[in-house]
Amino acid sequence: MAYSELVKSFERIRSYMREFYVYGFKSREEYSIKSARSYDNERRRIESWIGDFMSFHQDTSGKNVFLSVDSRRIPHNPLHKAFKAKSFTDKDITLHFYVMDLLADGSALSSREIVDCINDDYLSHFSGAFSPDESTVRKKLKEYEALGLLSSEKCGREVLYRRTDDNTVDLNTWADALSFFSEEDPLGVIGSFLIDKLEKPSDSFRFKHHYMLHALDSDVLCDLLAAIDEKRAAELTVKSLRSGRDYQRTVCPLKIYVSTQSGRQYLLGYHYRGRHLSFFRLDAIKKVTIGNVEKHYSKYLGYQEKFDQHLWGVSTGPDHNLDHIEMTVHFDPGEEFVLHRLEREKRHGTVELLDSQTCRFSADVYDASEILPWLRTFIGRIVDLKCSSQYVLDMFQEDLARMDALYGGGNDVIQ
Repeated sequence: MAYSELVKSFERIRSYMREFYVYGFKSREEYSIKSARSYDNERRRIESWIGDFMSFHQDTSGKNVFLSVDSRRIPHNPLHKAFKAKSFTDKDITLHFYVMDLLADGSALSSREIVDCINDDYLSHFSGAFSPDESTVRKKLKEYEALGLLSSEKCGREVLYRRTDDNTVDLNTWADALSFFSEEDPLGVIGSFLIDKLEKPSDSFRFKHHYMLHALDSDVLCDLLAAIDEKRAAELTVKSLRSGRDYQRTVCPLKIYVSTQSGRQYLLGYHYRGRHLSFFRLDAIKKVTIGNVEKHYSKYLGYQEKFDQHLWGVSTGPDHNLDHIEMTVHFDPGEEFVLHRLEREKRHGTVELLDSQTCRFSADVYDASEILPWLRTFIGRIVDLKCSSQYVLDMFQEDLARMDALYGGGNDVIQ
């Protein structure tokens, strides 16, 4: 199989990049899904996009390749390049220039008129040139309309197409905004495409905590947001993170949740067959097929709004029962930033000021164990901790005991 930098199936590239360069760190010998030649072709293709950001180490299993990126030194996410390598045939690119040239003067033409003009104005000057049929041209026009390159209008029994060129926006004045958007927004790949049109891209921003790996899910996220915007159902093809097998779920997409700790993205949707709300990791969703408009969308959205009131992360616990948790914190004079931080990060919890130097955080959540990493950041200031889940209290006490054993110093364990 000849090597080509271009791809037809992005899902295959996404799978390779995750398997080898993000999560797996596998060697060539460990890859058994397809032939070694297939692996070599995919590896060379990916290296043509992100070769400057790849490293390897050698061990007994062979050469393991992985991504090595210092986000403080690069202005743009290199993974966006993977979306710009879609393959096309010679006829695709030829037809593209013919159609865009014919409509460059602002005229509106039907598919039949475009075919006639292509044959008369272009192909008549070449011998043996292919002659596109109207059906092929019509499909290409509809594809371009979906992409926003063309607009259509009905004129009698015919559909007329015209270009949607808009030169009223000077993208160069948006250089800094596009640079920030492309790296910070979950759909930053859109900004990356616009940056390619700039004469001089901005190099103004660097990010200390940059969750760039989730750019690989941009096409899935875009489809889900389209379904949410149009209030439609969607069929998801999901890969099980445990068994590796694919399964289907038909849901009503409601909200996208993004972790501020890891950048991982989740879909919350109403699962029709199970009749309950469910979370799905976007990096486990392989395909989204948008379905019909959901007549009861407002009802399901009401479920989500009520459900969200007791979420800390995306865990709902084993039985959807609520855990009540209270943390009393002491801060010294001049350390009001502790109180301000609690107010800022409390999510659906509440903060009560007990006196000038003591406050209490409380919350009712589905899974209080999700709060533990955040609670640990207040160690040294916590004077009391209560929770209806004994498991959470035991885990917190065990963490303190292990820390005391490791560092010594006779730390008092909270009772």
